Amino acid sequence: MAKKPNIRFAGFEDDWEQRKLGEVAEYRNGKAHENNISETGKYVVVNSKFVSTDGEVRKFSAEQIEPLYEGEIAFVLSDVPNGRAIARTFLVDESGKYTLNQRIAGITPNEHTDSYFLHILMNRNKYFLKFDDGNKQTNLSVNDVMQFEERYPSYREQTKIGAYFSTLDHLITLHQRKCDEVKKVKKIMLQKMFPKKGEKNPEIRFNGFTNDWEQRKLGEVCVRVTRKNKNNESDLPLTIASQYGLIDQRDFFNKVIAAKDMSNYYLLKKGEFAYNKSYSKGFDYGSIKRLNAYEQGCLSTLYICFSIETDEVDSDYLECFFDTLSWYHDVSAICAEGARNHGLLNVDVEAFFKDVNIEMPSQIQEQRKISVFINTLDHLITLHQRKCEELKNVKKYMLQNMFAKGE
Repeated sequence: MAKKPNIRFAGFEDDWEQRKLGEVAEYRNGKAHENNISETGKYVVVNSKFVSTDGEVRKFSAEQIEPLYEGEIAFVLSDVPNGRAIARTFLVDESGKYTLNQRIAGITPNEHTDSYFLHILMNRNKYFLKFDDGNKQTNLSVNDVMQFEERYPSYREQTKIGAYFSTLDHLITLHQRKCDEVKKVKKIMLQKMFPKKGEKNPEIRFNGFTNDWEQRKLGEVCVRVTRKNKNNESDLPLTIASQYGLIDQRDFFNKVIAAKDMSNYYLLKKGEFAYNKSYSKGFDYGSIKRLNAYEQGCLSTLYICFSIETDEVDSDYLECFFDTLSWYHDVSAICAEGARNHGLLNVDVEAFFKDVNIEMPSQIQEQRKISVFINTLDHLITLHQRKCEELKNVKKYMLQNMFAKGE
């Protein structure tokens, strides 16, 4: 094992010392809580689902059967083959709040070991992951855990490293939380800035606009695009991801699933729309997205493609309207009941243009105000997502370079 990391804080030069977990911390097992689970319980049950979801999925207990104290570490001992929970750690942030479930170990660092340093060091460490053979459930024993051996710096250097990663984790959490908050605001505004079914005006409206909204058929404002990629004009294979829009297949799937010869695919131009009839979680009737990221690209003929053919509707507004998913009501009415072919909804193309309704303000200025507002929220979401990814990359790099490595 290397005795020093690649990156260190100034003032630290001593070699790191090799120690087993039993030399730096104490171990105890959690206890069963099945008979104490209660929706009104006071204590959070720290189980594998709680740890692996960073606390998002939680159960409560009326009794603190196995208390956890601030600065202790909860460590997942069991998981399915190739599971993402095994060896995950949770650093206890408050005493009197959590109770330790069975098959979760409680790790108590001694006075010479920094809690955050050990939490980072143990989390999904490759030593523990090697016990997962990919075939049967992984069950780490007390001995497996206590024999965990790594190099440790002085306590003072540990605290420096722990504080650094604590700050990074806090920033990542902060930007993720901000991102989630803006997403919630967007969801609410998409509900309130567009009329409910059967109504002529939305709940929230910009000042100066009082005219009733209009309802138009999709086929009245858009025309189908069936342009083919003749002579392979484009070599960019596109797919629609409900969360990300029209993107390169290679970025989404890490491979190309389109045919090598895409001359029979649709050629979609920037600003044109495509309907993906494939359903996914939260998108029961598929997604309609506009091509924004590329000048052109190729789409399977399974998609329904179209473009705006009138100046009565703003393209940005229409993109926002499709994000409301209010058109699901119309699509559900034209789907062949129960008919799904390889995960695709059986949507009649003619009926799609004839029966899907578009609610829109009669004034283009109001359409643009709505789209500017929604797009500003999208911009904020993207900024926080990008910052999150940047910080995660910094953390990944520092994890590789601020700890003494094995040979």
